[in-house]
Amino acid sequence: MKQLLSRVDPTELTLTDKLVQINRVAKVMKGGKRLRFSALVVTGDGNGHVGIGLDKANEVPLAISKASAVARRNLIKVPLARTTIPYKVMVKFGAAKVLLKPAAPGTGIIAGSSMRAVLEAAGVKDVLTKSLGSDNRINVAKATLLALSQLKDPKEELARRKGTVNETAKVEGGEGYLAEETVLKND
Repeated sequence: MKQLLSRVDPTELTLTDKLVQINRVAKVMKGGKRLRFSALVVTGDGNGHVGIGLDKANEVPLAISKASAVARRNLIKVPLARTTIPYKVMVKFGAAKVLLKPAAPGTGIIAGSSMRAVLEAAGVKDVLTKSLGSDNRINVAKATLLALSQLKDPKEELARRKGTVNETAKVEGGEGYLAEETVLKND
């Protein structure tokens, strides 16, 4: 993915991997076709951290392990509103376009296979989704991850927009002593 996403350190998380797709790919050489396997793996802790990885190797188990290593390097933090996402989001990645909508508790994950894997790994339990455009599993998974990365925590975003970042500053009081005063900063 071309955009810079905020990364998370995977060392203190207990991550689970889910294999989404294995694909046999061929490169035509002078002596014939060279076969390799590509694997798409989703990893997450089920508590707001998720990542996807895509890698190739000559054998399937090696491709899966390489893809899971890539997924652990590309972890992002997803803001959750209880068991769902905070608000509706629509994202386009390549020809794949995905729509994610928050849902009431008990709804479950209404999604296709690759979107479901990403959302389950992120810890989202109730969400309505629609895949518009391409049905390519890789691009749908990447579009879902991009949509989750664009979500912001509503309380933090509201504070950022209002410009109410609290800082304490030392100011001199009327009695000649130093006192702490809260200063509101506007950008």
